[in-house]
Amino acid sequence: MATNVWEKFDRAIDTKALKEDVLAAQENKQEFRDVPKGHYEVKVEKLELVESKSGKPMMACWMKILSGEYKGQLIFYNQVIHVGFGIHKATEFLSSLDSGIEVLFDSYQQFNELLLDLHEVINDKFEYEVDYGEDKKGFGTYVIKEIFEA
Repeated sequence: MATNVWEKFDRAIDTKALKEDVLAAQENKQEFRDVPKGHYEVKVEKLELVESKSGKPMMACWMKILSGEYKGQLIFYNQVIHVGFGIHKATEFLSSLDSGIEVLFDSYQQFNELLLDLHEVINDKFEYEVDYGEDKKGFGTYVIKEIFEA
């Protein structure tokens, strides 16, 4: 029974990429600082539906910074999508990636497939200028300002 818990994580997390990240961290021995708010040229590394710490469905988007002082570091956009506002914020962001795929929410299964399809379309094809900021309540904001072909 207990192994099912860990199998869930093995399915939800790309463990092969995670092992590569561990090796890269060991080789680089870099101290990663928090990425400050600002404009960055990024590539979407990961786009998936995961379970939040509180057990709610959450869209997770990892954006890798491609140039500048923070090159190689990640900006994490996590949006819990268990209420209408959260789903609206997630679909608004996904639409701004301009993948050519219509972004709609019908069910969590459908939304998971949408995220996987969308990532497949944009992966290694598009890069983005993202305005990484913060709203009045201290929550992160992520606005795509420009799209570049990779």
